[in-house]
Amino acid sequence: MSFGKTLTLSTGAKIPQIGLGTWLSKPNEVERAVEHAIRVGYRHIDCAMVYGNQDEVGRALKKVIPSVVKREELFITSKLWNTSHRPDQVEKELDETLKQLQLDYLDLYLVHWPVAFPPGLQGFEPEDPKRPGWVILDTEVSLVDTWKAMIALLNTGKVKAIGVSNFSIEHIKGIAEATGVWPAVNQIEAHPLLLQDDLVQFCKEHNIHITAYSPLGNNMAGHQKLTDYPEVQAIAKKLNATPAQVLIAYGVKRGYSVIPKSVTPERIESNFQQVELSDEDYEKLVELGRKNPKRFNVKTTYPPFWDINIFNDEAEKTTTNQIKIA
Repeated sequence: MSFGKTLTLSTGAKIPQIGLGTWLSKPNEVERAVEHAIRVGYRHIDCAMVYGNQDEVGRALKKVIPSVVKREELFITSKLWNTSHRPDQVEKELDETLKQLQLDYLDLYLVHWPVAFPPGLQGFEPEDPKRPGWVILDTEVSLVDTWKAMIALLNTGKVKAIGVSNFSIEHIKGIAEATGVWPAVNQIEAHPLLLQDDLVQFCKEHNIHITAYSPLGNNMAGHQKLTDYPEVQAIAKKLNATPAQVLIAYGVKRGYSVIPKSVTPERIESNFQQVELSDEDYEKLVELGRKNPKRFNVKTTYPPFWDINIFNDEAEKTTTNQIKIA
């Protein structure tokens, strides 16, 4: 069973340490997955407009509130998509998210990426007519503009806390110094191959909680899955655990909340059955990232491509646009 641990945000709210991710979950699978997860004890569900499945999450929530769980016992996160970064779009998209989820409020609302696309075009990633395969960027609106609109949401009663996702130290400093409001959470890709010690330390110093997405890695660009690494499998065998349980335990040991995605009932359950890593086994996993660091979710490595430098990753060296912070 899950250790049932919650972590406290800067707002005083409690976030359950293990949640269910819904990214890359196919249509028609998510409703069943979310319902099953809540029935077996999950209380933290991570959503986003761009996942295209919030209506299904909403149908699942309808089935379990209040018969299985009270709304206030759940922690529901969603994220503002890149096409709604202009201040007049921010609350509109939140309202659409609440409608899809059939909720009155979110526990946490995040700016999904420090990147803006123009509003009102077709699709979530509108194609640049001059560059087929590449997304058109909105280089006018700044992160500070968007963050001010996010701050205003706190007075509406529709969100309990606000935060960011995929933000670097520089991006967070920029919005916080301009507004005096620090994000409660930074949701980032985090697993043994992506240590980001500087960012983790910075977030700790400023009381910004980290949620780890893709804790098992992902193979969108055809890379080896982390669960297949022999070092991970050896620890799993020793602990009589699954490789996924080992990778979730790594995130927990680092103080993150962790949101593994699954739509399979057995995996949803096993991901929630926590194991504890010894310091020795934890160090073996950290060593993987020291030897061979790897970020899976880089938007220049799979289509549609984004011509913007977000992480200063090697794979972004050829990009021609920088993030507009202020």
